[in-house]
Amino acid sequence: MAINLQKGQREALDAPKFIVGLGWDTNSSSTGASFDLDASVFILGDNRKLLSDEHFVFYNNKKSPDQSVEHAGDNLTGEGAGDDEQIKVDLSKIDPRAAEVCLVVTIHEAESRKQNFGQVRNSYVRILDASTNAELLKYELEEDFSIETAVEFGRIYKRDGKWKFEAVGVGMKGGLEDYLNKYN
Repeated sequence: MAINLQKGQREALDAPKFIVGLGWDTNSSSTGASFDLDASVFILGDNRKLLSDEHFVFYNNKKSPDQSVEHAGDNLTGEGAGDDEQIKVDLSKIDPRAAEVCLVVTIHEAESRKQNFGQVRNSYVRILDASTNAELLKYELEEDFSIETAVEFGRIYKRDGKWKFEAVGVGMKGGLEDYLNKYN
């Protein structure tokens, strides 16, 4: 039975291998441009900075150097049921310097397309058992992000040698570059 999380809630991750599923629906855009949301992963050390440029996993760098995080690919439309993008995670392979894995979703070319997360609904992040695809955890974002163009959906972090997931749901006005600046 899956655990439904509230914003800020934390839950232990018992299995080292799992799939992170991210999903959303978009309103029809009054700007005439289609939406392209992108999931990105930042693998951070104790200092909350990227371990290296290669530890930023996204549609143009689909695997971390240690092979612990793999992006399944970019969904350009977000249409259809189920997860829009997925990230495979194997914490047994993760760099020992890693202390946190941040899961961020941004709107591609949001400024030029005049789009923001206020036009996105039914957003969620969930953790699936890698061997059975059973849903273990789910966090449905309920906030109205009226000006934000990037949202940290959740984070996986290590505390006292154990990995946990936290439902974050914090938006940022700005795009992927702002997150890169924050974590570099």
